[in-house]
Amino acid sequence: MNPLPPPAASRRPLRVIVGLSGASGAAIGLRVLERIAASGRVETHLVISRAAERTLATEVGPDALARALALANVHHDHCDIGASIASGSFPVAGMIVAPCSMHTLCAIAYGQLGNLLVRAADVQLKERRRLVLIARESPLHLGHLRAMAQVTEYGAIVAPPVPAFYLRPPDIAAIIDQIALRAIGLLGLGLDEIAPLAWEGEPTPEDCISTGA
Repeated sequence: MNPLPPPAASRRPLRVIVGLSGASGAAIGLRVLERIAASGRVETHLVISRAAERTLATEVGPDALARALALANVHHDHCDIGASIASGSFPVAGMIVAPCSMHTLCAIAYGQLGNLLVRAADVQLKERRRLVLIARESPLHLGHLRAMAQVTEYGAIVAPPVPAFYLRPPDIAAIIDQIALRAIGLLGLGLDEIAPLAWEGEPTPEDCISTGA
């Protein structure tokens, strides 16, 4: 007697959407793709804005876009609002927008769904899935802060690309890697092989140890 096939849900691939918008920090999005691809267990769906294509070339190099496209399992055109990831019926584990410009963040916050990147992010919110926004801007004005608060109230995770200085990164590449790993970790995918570096604590200085007095 042949065993029954596993339920359909268990046969679904683990899918993640990676979006790159036009803010500075394009290398972070590329590193997210590299790290997820290295796991060998996740199907990535990539959407890149036109501004992000330009930023990739400026900040990473003329071959950066081709590298990003090669790393993704599926590439969706930024203007294709009929793509699979535009529908909540298409199962994915979550989405990372890295970097996330204030233009994109504000569009998500206020429901201005004029392109696939913003539409896919909106789908994550309505389906109660993880949405991680690597918001890249400084300083911030009140409008930025209100939009960040609004998307947080909707369920998004706003994670500015802040370096973990306590890890004493030796170079910019290490900083980029740490931020990318942190973003992936926030999706809660259980990818232990690419888990972000964790703070293990340090010995308590003697002058801080309670004497019991």
